Amino acid sequence: MADLFDTNTPATPSPGPGSGPRPLADRLRPQTLAEVIGQEQVLGPDAPLGIMLASGSLSSLVLWGPPGVGKTTIARLLAAETDLHFEQISAIFTGVPDLRRVFDAARLRRQQGRGTLLFVDEIHRFNKAQQDGFLPHMEDGTILLVGATTENPSFELNAALLSRAQVLILTRLTDDDLERLIQRAEGDLGRPLPLDAAARVQLVNMADGDGRALLNLIEQVAAWRVTDPLGPDALTRRLMKRAAKYDKSGDEHYNLISALHKSVRGSDPDAALYWLARMLTGGEDPRYLARRILRMAIEDIGLADPQAQHVCQQAWETYERLGSPEGELALGQAVTYLALAPKSNAGYVAFKAAMQAAKQTGSEPPPRHILNAPTRLMKEQGFGSGYAYDHDAEDAFSGQDYFPETMKRGIYYLPVDRGFERELKKRLDFFAGLRAKRKGTTN
Repeated sequence: MADLFDTNTPATPSPGPGSGPRPLADRLRPQTLAEVIGQEQVLGPDAPLGIMLASGSLSSLVLWGPPGVGKTTIARLLAAETDLHFEQISAIFTGVPDLRRVFDAARLRRQQGRGTLLFVDEIHRFNKAQQDGFLPHMEDGTILLVGATTENPSFELNAALLSRAQVLILTRLTDDDLERLIQRAEGDLGRPLPLDAAARVQLVNMADGDGRALLNLIEQVAAWRVTDPLGPDALTRRLMKRAAKYDKSGDEHYNLISALHKSVRGSDPDAALYWLARMLTGGEDPRYLARRILRMAIEDIGLADPQAQHVCQQAWETYERLGSPEGELALGQAVTYLALAPKSNAGYVAFKAAMQAAKQTGSEPPPRHILNAPTRLMKEQGFGSGYAYDHDAEDAFSGQDYFPETMKRGIYYLPVDRGFERELKKRLDFFAGLRAKRKGTTN
């Protein structure tokens, strides 16, 4: 995939005297969809938009992707190439009265023979009722809706709206994309940026996949009066590195904690440490991470290494004593330990199965022989009758049934042949054999 803007596209002429300078990002904005480079998974001839445009069947869309990857540009160019009036609103600043005016104007425009492409930026900011307000105008053709969002539409948009719009995923720009965008900007500026090769790489890293952010950084660099190309250290001193995009309550939060958890489960300590560091540098609360790391020990290591839970608890306590950044090292060590520990989810699976059985069997009472009988009436009813005290039995095991009398014995815990659970499996098999032997003797 290449960059968002075609490096072969001629620069738009600069404005005339007195009109003021145009931002670089505006000057480099593509004028047709053919000039957009990148997002081939959306724009290519065999991709959704390419097929829609070729067949003349453009439908309502939701463009989902990070900032600075061309959502607004693509929407504007779709309107131009389909001869639709382009109307842009932002969900942040638009209320119900504003929407009514937009719909009324689109209806009048339609009566006059021209359709409207309504581009709604940050569409996820509209509540469910406001989202429902678009539906009749989409269905009767008053508007063709193109929404843009950085949040997962599955969670933020209601089902009725999603059923009437196709979701297209736009991806962050790659390093090669951004380098080509630098070349495009240099063509517009008429000179190369005063950076050496390493500094160009650093500039790309600072943009973090955001084309618009890169162009803003380029404008700053281009304004410097320097005689020799700058290196990465000099560039870093002159420019503040952009904070990594990380929403502690949004998709990125859940994506990264999932990546951390799956890296631990996959026994990859390097990947696990990387995702832990990504979350910490993004500003995640280390206490949240400590809690989730402890959960990983219980869910994915379990009794294959009982020590894993203690390591995580100690790391959490260490963080509480030391705070940041010193205490974060303890969390890193806990993550490393978990990634390299033997894995078993047998305890997790067993507990879920037992919970499911408990819900299905309702209020079945324990068998009478294991119920206490503190009163004469309860003794007369057979409570506690026949109970065998396991410590008095051979091997301290009576083999009695402790499930409800009307319930078939359940088997939930199936230990794996890894780590300490090997020993537990031996014990389980030993007791199962004794139980079968005692049952046979009883029968």
